[in-house]
Amino acid sequence: MTIKPEEEYREVVEWRRDLHAHPELLYEVHRTASFVSAKLKEFGCDEIVTEIGRTGVVGLIHGQKRTSGKVIGLRADMDALPIEEMTGVPWASKTQGKMHACGHDGHTAMLLGAAQQLARTRHFDGIAAVIFQPAEEGGGGAKAMIDDGLISRFRIAEIYALHTEPGLPIGHFATASGPIAASADGFRIHVEGKGAHGASPHVSIDPLVVGSNIILAFQTIVSRNVHPMKCAVVTVGALNGGKAGNIIPQSAELRGTTRTFDPSLRDLIEARVITIAEKVAEAYGAKASVAYKRMYPPTVNHVRETLFAVNVAKALVGETNVSAELAPLMGSEDFSFMLEERPGNIMLIGNGDTASVHDPRYDFNDAAIPYGIAYFKSLIESGMPL
Repeated sequence: MTIKPEEEYREVVEWRRDLHAHPELLYEVHRTASFVSAKLKEFGCDEIVTEIGRTGVVGLIHGQKRTSGKVIGLRADMDALPIEEMTGVPWASKTQGKMHACGHDGHTAMLLGAAQQLARTRHFDGIAAVIFQPAEEGGGGAKAMIDDGLISRFRIAEIYALHTEPGLPIGHFATASGPIAASADGFRIHVEGKGAHGASPHVSIDPLVVGSNIILAFQTIVSRNVHPMKCAVVTVGALNGGKAGNIIPQSAELRGTTRTFDPSLRDLIEARVITIAEKVAEAYGAKASVAYKRMYPPTVNHVRETLFAVNVAKALVGETNVSAELAPLMGSEDFSFMLEERPGNIMLIGNGDTASVHDPRYDFNDAAIPYGIAYFKSLIESGMPL
């Protein structure tokens, strides 16, 4: 398949920039979902289903034949981030405090571009399911769509996704078999002490001292409980308590996150966070209550489907422009829920020399659009050949 030049995708670029200018958060992606649904109808999709996982959209495109009975899913995420944009581009966010800082506008536009071509040519044997997901950024939208019947209702056999990658050159792809993104869990610890005047610390049980020692003790979880050849992260990002410099507060709160690729380590880290917090507090005469929430599991690419995805990318851009040995990332991705349900792969697509994702200066590079469209389209045509 020949990659068409960017100029031939002006319409898709305009879609992307329109989505970028109108960012929406989590499940409140009503304008975006309506935009997607309207385009899928315009393309002539055989079935369009809305409100899957609250605001998700699924379009079904039938191939010239359906003798294989196979359904391949292609997924793009639609939501933005609560960040004030600093790009200064003409299509910058029109909504204060919200922006597409993770490339979801590009993901959605590329999948729409692929859907348009697939609906026009239908050069495959089976059904392509184009999946537009809400709430990837911390809302678990993939799980919500699965709980709403995404996999079973549409009989999806395999599933694939793309994610933009700043620093990777335009026209390059990267992925790997096995773990490619970490789990992401969160915790909130309430420390109840005893407040007092700053001049009388001896009658207090200082929750800030307790919280500080909990943070220090957490540093031993990875360094003394995790095998040196395995990866894990425990981060406390907030310690809050008190409002005045001369008053020891009654209570304090810690909030943080944990990440790993290993399910058994996930169990160990949760147990250690709870035990350390409770026992350190007890040693000081305070009490710690831990609320620990499992959010995203590790994202694990399947071996056969990753080899297939890599070969598809190589056929498009050449072997030297595709890496199949990407080092796992400690960030998380809720496509992990979909990969737990069905075999598949998530592939990184080059965004060039740009600001990092989740940066207020980030913008999806429109030069990547032809490559993403060709990749999505080729996954369907190669995975369900006539």
